[in-house]
Amino acid sequence: MTASDAPVRVDSWLWAVRIYKTRSAATTACRAGHVRVNGEKVKASQSVKPGDELRVRIAGFDRILVVRQTLTKRVGAPVAATALEDRTPPREPTAMLAVRDRGAGRPTKRERREIDRLRGV
Repeated sequence: MTASDAPVRVDSWLWAVRIYKTRSAATTACRAGHVRVNGEKVKASQSVKPGDELRVRIAGFDRILVVRQTLTKRVGAPVAATALEDRTPPREPTAMLAVRDRGAGRPTKRERREIDRLRGV
């Protein structure tokens, strides 16, 4: 583990703290504009240092992360948790909706029971 206060590439840091599974996935997210450092869209080679705020869009939701320490190598989950501060606000729970494909025909008895269970009837 290499932890210090020296600047590190943003894609490397996101991979090291286990936000993305691979470094290439982190690089792709940077290219797509899903990563912002202090409000600015960045390239994968942009450096981050302790105190920087990152906004990372994952699965349609933004995560707000603050860099506490820089890492260059991938570390275990407990160590990775100390290298960042997660300031993401909690999500509101979303209700599941029963959706059927158009033209799927009449639901079976089992499917009707599942639909009723989802609706809370």
